[in-house]
Amino acid sequence: MATTNNAITFKGNPLTILGTHLKVGDMFPTLTLSSQDMSDFSTTSLAGKPALYSIVPSLDTPTCSIETKRFNQEASALGNKVVIITISKDLPFAQKRWCAAEGASNLTVVSDYKYNQTGAATGTSIKEWALLCRAVFIADKAGKITYLEYVSDVSAEPDYAEALKALANTLE
Repeated sequence: MATTNNAITFKGNPLTILGTHLKVGDMFPTLTLSSQDMSDFSTTSLAGKPALYSIVPSLDTPTCSIETKRFNQEASALGNKVVIITISKDLPFAQKRWCAAEGASNLTVVSDYKYNQTGAATGTSIKEWALLCRAVFIADKAGKITYLEYVSDVSAEPDYAEALKALANTLE
């Protein structure tokens, strides 16, 4: 179930979400993240292609793992027409281990552990956990958000069908 306000829960218990809550029509913020080899990764490098940003608390949790594997499968079918990015606060070493174990090679998995920008810039910072809540953003090739979902309960999966439909619409 999607939400368009900061009313996010974990298994029904309210969480405090901090940061700038984005909306359709906003530009996806420029973020500096860490790649699995510890080099900097900037979202500006994605200019010119539609992008799906999947923000998750931790790849080492069942729901985040399922979500990232699903988007990896979808990325395989879409080829190089779009970019799919998963962002978490997991250390790059843990992300690299997870990607190798799960065969996740069709999407880019990056970490917000070092610069800690994503939560404030996207309205996904969970105050109680110092982690990111679950959200999906679709940005067109200019970087404008055409779809978003702040998943109302962190333990739930996003609406894959709607996100993928919105991503497909950016290709038309």
